[in-house]
Amino acid sequence: MIKYPSVLLKLSGEALMGNQNYGIDPVRLMEYMEQVKDIHRLGVHTGIVIGGGNIFRGMRGVGAGFDRIKGDYMGMLATAINGLAFQSALETLGVKSRLLSAIGMDPVGERYSREKCREAFENKEVVIFVAGTGNPFFTTDTAASLRAVEMGASVLLKGTRVDGVYSADPEKDPTAQKYDSLSFDEAYGKGLAIMDLTAFTLCKENKMPVIVFDMNKPGNLKKIVEGQPLGTLIQ
Repeated sequence: MIKYPSVLLKLSGEALMGNQNYGIDPVRLMEYMEQVKDIHRLGVHTGIVIGGGNIFRGMRGVGAGFDRIKGDYMGMLATAINGLAFQSALETLGVKSRLLSAIGMDPVGERYSREKCREAFENKEVVIFVAGTGNPFFTTDTAASLRAVEMGASVLLKGTRVDGVYSADPEKDPTAQKYDSLSFDEAYGKGLAIMDLTAFTLCKENKMPVIVFDMNKPGNLKKIVEGQPLGTLIQ
């Protein structure tokens, strides 16, 4: 049984690095896309928003010399690189996909529109959203919240390397306690760094639940879609 028939999966660019310092770990990439393939086979409408930190931050050591706006556009281009990697991996796995960009990027991908997104789902394609919102000063968390609302997702799934939201960083504080569920107000009041405030507000106002979970454990994505209580639910 499927609990969430339509999902937006948000992944950070850093998640693709694996054990590397920057770039894309091909093993990690295929592990993630295998999980996407699993839920696609169930008939779940799947959208993906990917960050670009593995590409852009890896370049920062080369030199500075650009302002915030230029830097944000560089980040948008980095998300397109990751999106193309996702698309290529999905094609290898026999899964059709469509890359939709918030900024004009022919022939890399089509310009985003809600109608194209709906058409892709009707054609049983995974939709990969790149270039954030197309505007500087907005994070890919905000882009994920916006696209989740626009596509009518049942839930926004934030894949991380930990199994939910904790009172502190569990990798640094062994006494950190995990939360099974939180309200948006509780998460904000506790100062938990889950998503930026703009993204949080967008989800709260549109009643879009968010689940933070461990994407690095194979099978977790499918388990969540089927309704197993993994990670932390914020609603």
